[in-house]
Amino acid sequence: MKTSFRCARIAAALAVAFSVFGASAATAAPVKNIVLVHGFFADGSGWKAVSDILTHDGYTVSIVQEPQTSLADDVKATLGVVRLQPGPSILVGHSYGGAVVTEAGNDPQVAGLVYIAAFAPDANESLATLVEKIPGATKAIKKTPDNFLYLDPAQYHADFAADVPLAQTTFMAASQVMPSVQAFTAPVSRPAWKTKPSWALVATSDRTVNPDLERFMAKRAGSTTVEVDSSHAAFLSHAPAVARLIEQAAAGSAE
Repeated sequence: MKTSFRCARIAAALAVAFSVFGASAATAAPVKNIVLVHGFFADGSGWKAVSDILTHDGYTVSIVQEPQTSLADDVKATLGVVRLQPGPSILVGHSYGGAVVTEAGNDPQVAGLVYIAAFAPDANESLATLVEKIPGATKAIKKTPDNFLYLDPAQYHADFAADVPLAQTTFMAASQVMPSVQAFTAPVSRPAWKTKPSWALVATSDRTVNPDLERFMAKRAGSTTVEVDSSHAAFLSHAPAVARLIEQAAAGSAE
């Protein structure tokens, strides 16, 4: 009788253990939704090569076309896309897009953050305050009379995408999104990298954002970091390396 009772208890304990193990295994499934956020002076179409690789590898890719009228507007646009996903997402930001994902990444559906030659502000920091600390090499960013920013088309290739074909960058310069000054100066309130895992790609030949600033922010955030000899437009010139880092984040955020 005692033996039967003991066996029943062992069987019950094993059942609980296996159910917990099963729940953990389900939770550890790789994240399959990727949300891409572009930065200043470009638009979401620049993500096409990265998106094609990720889609081929079985990920669902969504691209935010944020208005860049203000940081708050861009966070709202990003959250709108995140909340359309059927499960957790990896949120990826290039350049200013890093500030957007730093704020939007607090949403519970965001499993991890990826910064591609991007800003990762702390609380009360903006792009303006970060650039003041460690300026980039470019002097080509101009302001319109109505307080929007643009990159001088004559310097676009050299300062934004020197390792991208000139014909492509000539069109990009003509079609660049002009952000508001408010988006440049607005501070982040609650940085998601303090509570979410993060990954970062440092573009070592970046003239738009100083590579040392990228390293500083990545180290401060505790990001898993790779360095690539790239211009600021790493999402174009090094799409396989960018996609590989995103896939690492998708796998790592499930752990």
